[in-house]
Amino acid sequence: MPNSLLSPLRRGTVLGFDYGLARIGVAVGEAELSTVHPLETITLISNEERFIRIASLIKEWQPKALVVGLPTHADGASDEATAQCRRFGNRLRGRFQLSVYWVDERWTSAVADSLLSEAGIFGKKRKQVLDQVAAQAILTTFFSSGACKAKLVE
Repeated sequence: MPNSLLSPLRRGTVLGFDYGLARIGVAVGEAELSTVHPLETITLISNEERFIRIASLIKEWQPKALVVGLPTHADGASDEATAQCRRFGNRLRGRFQLSVYWVDERWTSAVADSLLSEAGIFGKKRKQVLDQVAAQAILTTFFSSGACKAKLVE
């Protein structure tokens, strides 16, 4: 499927996802203000349970678009995690009929780790929020790029 660029998303709520096999970090942002907040970490086991929870979040927040972090190697090369995130994004688009943007997430875990260290959050509490803070970093990247350099799933 080809990727295309869209015009900037200027208004509305956006949900961001840091997808992982064990956990999915979720953050929420407002395009007009470029504000972003960590929301939750989904730790449900089955895909169906995960998508039920995501459906609940979409119903609650009414986002205009979804943003998924796309992991790659430092040189930008794809790997199995890249393919898994693409499948996840395609499922989001298919189930919820919302635009799905990709954002390079190569450094978001390091950013999240640094933010949590600065906030003095360690141990079990850190593990509980790391993925949602990574999703927050993904949305921050999305907004700081003008929300127009991200690629849309088609």
